[in-house]
Amino acid sequence: MPRRTKILATLGPATDRPEALDALLSAGVDLVRINFSHGEVAEHRRRVEAVRAWAQAHNRRVGVLVDLQGPKIRIEQFRSSPVWLEEGARFTLDPALGSDAGTEEAVGVAYEGLPGDLAPGDELLLDDGRLVLRVEAIEGTAVRTTVVTGGELSDRKGINRRGGGLSAPALTDKDRADVVTAAELEADYMAVSFPRCAGDIHEARDLLRDAGGHAGLIAKIERAEAREAAEEIIDAADGIMVARGDLGVEIGDAALPEAQKQLIQKARWRNRAVITATQMMESMIDSPIPTRAEVFDVANAVLDGTDAVMLSAETATGHYPDKAVGAMDRVCREAEKNRTVTVSYHRLDEQFDRVDETVAMAAMYAANHFSVKALIAITESGSTAAWMSRISSGLPIYVLTRHPATRGRVTLYRGVYPLEFDTEQEDLTSLKGRLLGRLTRQGLVTAHDYVLVTHGEALGDPGGTNTLRIVCVDDYLPSSESK
Repeated sequence: MPRRTKILATLGPATDRPEALDALLSAGVDLVRINFSHGEVAEHRRRVEAVRAWAQAHNRRVGVLVDLQGPKIRIEQFRSSPVWLEEGARFTLDPALGSDAGTEEAVGVAYEGLPGDLAPGDELLLDDGRLVLRVEAIEGTAVRTTVVTGGELSDRKGINRRGGGLSAPALTDKDRADVVTAAELEADYMAVSFPRCAGDIHEARDLLRDAGGHAGLIAKIERAEAREAAEEIIDAADGIMVARGDLGVEIGDAALPEAQKQLIQKARWRNRAVITATQMMESMIDSPIPTRAEVFDVANAVLDGTDAVMLSAETATGHYPDKAVGAMDRVCREAEKNRTVTVSYHRLDEQFDRVDETVAMAAMYAANHFSVKALIAITESGSTAAWMSRISSGLPIYVLTRHPATRGRVTLYRGVYPLEFDTEQEDLTSLKGRLLGRLTRQGLVTAHDYVLVTHGEALGDPGGTNTLRIVCVDDYLPSSESK
C-alpha cells in the first residue's frame, strides 16, 4: 500500500549535488519546496529543472511548491555580531538607524511602520521567541524597551509582537517579482507568507494569473490574526500551511497543539489541502535519527488528518536529508495503520451543490462499505480526487489525467496518486483495460479485486464527472493477464 500522507521537502545547498538529490527523492519525497527567502532566481530554476528531470527519468510526478518570503519583520545588523542582551537592560529598536549600526544598546529595524504598531506594555519576541522585550515608550522612530528575557542576538533575526498586530502587508515588492518567477517555473503551488485576511490571498492569485501562472494558492497560517480569520482565508485559498514557528511565537507554544488540530479540521471540512510544517524533525539537521518527541509530533499530525508533513532545514541544509525523509516515511506509514485514520464521518449531514462533488462523496461511501481495493478518478481538473481525499478510507485514489498541471496539483492530496494517461485517444473500456493492466503489473491490484471508477460521460469535459462504476479487474484484463 502506498504511503497516504505526503512528504514535502525543502531544497537547498544540502541537496544540490546530483547524488544527494537522487537519494532525497528516492527516499519518498512527493513535493519539493523552493524557499524564495534564500537564493537567486537562477538557483531556483536550476533546482526545479533537476527535480523534473529526475521525475521524468523515474516515471514519477514530484510536485513543486514555491514559498514567498513575505514581510518577515527583522532587525538589521550589528557592528560586531552577535551581541549579548542582559535581562533588565534597556534596548532600542529604531528603523532610522543604519542597517549595520547596531550595538548592545540599539539596533535598526527593516520595517518603518514598527513604532506605529506598538504601545507601552507590548511584548516583542525576537529570534523565534528566544529573547523578549517589553515596550516602555515610543519616541519618534525609536521604540524604547526593557529586556525581559535576555541572551545572544545576532544579525537579521525576526521580530513578532505577542498576540499579533504588526500591520506589514502580506505581499512585498520582492514577493511581486517572485510571483512572476513562480509563473515562469510553472509551479504547482505557491505559498503566501503572513496573510492576514482573504484579500491577501485574492491579491496573490490575481498577480499570479496576470503573470500566466496556474499554481494552487497555499495560505501560511503564521499570524495570530490569520488564525482568527482562518475560515475566510481557507475558503479563499486552495490549501493552508500550519506554519508553527511564527504562529507559536504569536499565540504561545501551549496553544499550538489545539490550533493545529482546529486548522487541519477546518481545512478538511472546507475541502482544502493542509500542510503541517516547522521543526518536525529539527534534530535531524545534525543527527541521523529523530528524537522520540519528533516521532510523536509527525504521527500526531498524521492522526489529525494532515495532507502533508514538511521538512525545512532538515533537508535544505542538514547533514542527513535523505535519512530525514526516510524517518518521516516510516513514522507516517506506522501512524496510518491506526483505525482513526481510515474512519470518517465527513459531511454526512450536508447537502452537496454539484453533481461531480456528489459522485465523489458517493464513491467514498461505496468504497468504505464494499470490498474495493482502490479508487480511480478519470478527471480533467482533479476536483473529484480532491473531494475524495477529504474522506478517510485507507484506500488509494489513482488520478487518471492527461494534464501535467492536474498531476502536479494532486501530488499534495492525501492518499491520491497521479498517473499519466491520454484520455482522449481511446474509449472508456480500452482505457480501463490499459490502466488496470498497469496497476496489476505493478502489484497494486490483483485480477480478482474490485475497483471503483468515476468519470464523465464525455471525456475531456472539466467538471463533468457524473458516473460511478464498481468493476472487477479481471473483466477488463486481456486473457493473457487474467488469472
